[in-house]
Formats: sequence, structure tokens, C-alpha cells
Amino acid sequence: MRKDLLDALTAASHAPGTSLARAALLIARIEYPRLAFEPYLERLDRMGDAARYRIDRHLDETGDASTLSRIKGFNAYLFDEQRFVGNRERYEDPRNSCLNEVLDQRTGIPITLSLVYMEVGTRAGLHVDGVNFPGHFLVRCPEATSRGSGGLIIDPFHCGALLSEHDCRLLLQKHVGAEVAFNKSLLAPATRSQVIVRMLLNLKRIYVHMRSFPQARDVTELLLAIMPSALSELRDRGLLAYHLNDVTGALRDLQTYLKLASMCETDKETREEHQQIWEHVKALRRRVAALN
Repeated sequence: MRKDLLDALTAASHAPGTSLARAALLIARIEYPRLAFEPYLERLDRMGDAARYRIDRHLDETGDASTLSRIKGFNAYLFDEQRFVGNRERYEDPRNSCLNEVLDQRTGIPITLSLVYMEVGTRAGLHVDGVNFPGHFLVRCPEATSRGSGGLIIDPFHCGALLSEHDCRLLLQKHVGAEVAFNKSLLAPATRSQVIVRMLLNLKRIYVHMRSFPQARDVTELLLAIMPSALSELRDRGLLAYHLNDVTGALRDLQTYLKLASMCETDKETREEHQQIWEHVKALRRRVAALN
């Protein structure tokens, strides 16, 4: 992983404002190392201008200036005119996590379509927040007339469908079952760092499933750049190095992980995991000894 990319993503995650576009395009450089940003940032600007015009036209046609009416006008632009849609056929394709591909192909997964929704919506004059909902990323738009209500909950993966609280409960049940109880805090606005981390975790899971371990390790490097104290990512970087036969890197990370993890309280399952990692460490040490 190039240090300039690590530094650039860290800077983008802490830059002033709320925009996610530059950070998302940096993540896309894992798949497209020479990706140029400006054409895509300019496209988002043009889309924002077109969406603002479409919203204004909708308001003129209906005489309704409510937040709901503005969202309907925006959805008509993004999903009816631009034809953005969820990629159900190739959901696990890593390109669904690359903003450039999502803009080019007009299809993606919940979090990247939500990112397009937020970036274009903000440029069109809407207030749109991400919602780090378990299993299925969403967006929300506060309603000026209903403070405290949570606003409008929108699903960009399903063409901007408006979700009720009951819909959200069903969505939670579908994706995580009884693991997580529904709570309105699940619909709270996500921070920029939370969105970036979730994008990276999605991408890492896909690469591991594909056994694309070099790319998975690159993603883990980015996660550690943003969350230096994340023990789980330190562990995963060590395990990925183990799979890649990087003995030095695996030993460094796994030994450090076990040392730091020993300072935390653990349950039976975690202790068993630590024992498995310790077996990896012993095997790596034997390999080093054999080389000497």
C-alpha cells in the first residue's frame, strides 16, 4: 500500500465539510491505481445542478414546497431520468464499492448508491445524511416541519423508496435477524468516518471472500490509517500477511495483537481465537528459525 494513498485518505477523512466524494475515489484507487478524480467530481457538480433544476420544476408543477415534494423531485431525476439502480445481479463485485464505476455504470450497492444520493443531493440544495443502518445503508432527510421525528428515511438501493419505522424494523430483521434489537438510534446520522470505515469493511469482506488477499491487506492498511487503535484490523492484517507468506509482517502484527489483546477482558470464544493465533505465531517462529 502506497504511503501517499494512506496519507491522502486520512486527510480526506478529516477535511473540512462533509463531502465523501474524494475519500470514496481514493478508496477506488485500490482497483484503479491511476484513477483521475476531477472528471468525477465535475460530473457530480453537473448532476447537482441538473437535480436542482429538476426539483425546482417539480415544485412549480405541484405548488408543493415541502421536504417530501423536494425529495420526490430529486428521486425523479436520479432514478427515473438518470436510471441509477441497485446491482442485484453482481452484488459482490468489488467494483460496486468504487464511486467511479457506480457513476459510470449507474448501479451499485446500498452504501455507494447512498453516497451518490448524498453528494448529488447536497449539491442540489438538499440536506441529506447517511444512516449506518445494520446490513443495509440508508439516507435520511430532516423535515423542517417535524423536528425530532427523525425525518424521511430513504433507501437509494431501491430507487429512493421512503421507509416507515415498520419498514426499518422489517429491514433489520431481514439482514441481521434477532442479533440486533431495533432502536431509533440506528437511524441516527452517520459521521464521515463511519461511512468511510463501512465502505472499507465491505470491500475487505468481498476481497477475503474472493481470496484476493493482497487487495484485502491494502484495505486493512487503509482501515488502520483511519483507526490506528483498531485491534481487529491489526489482527486481520497479520492473518492476511500469514496467508501471503509474509513471515516478517505476520509475526510483527500477530505478536503485537496478542500482547495488546491480553490487556483486555476476554470471553471463552475470544480466548480460543487467541490460542489459534498463538499457534500461527509458533509456526511462524519455527519457519524463521529454520531459515537461520
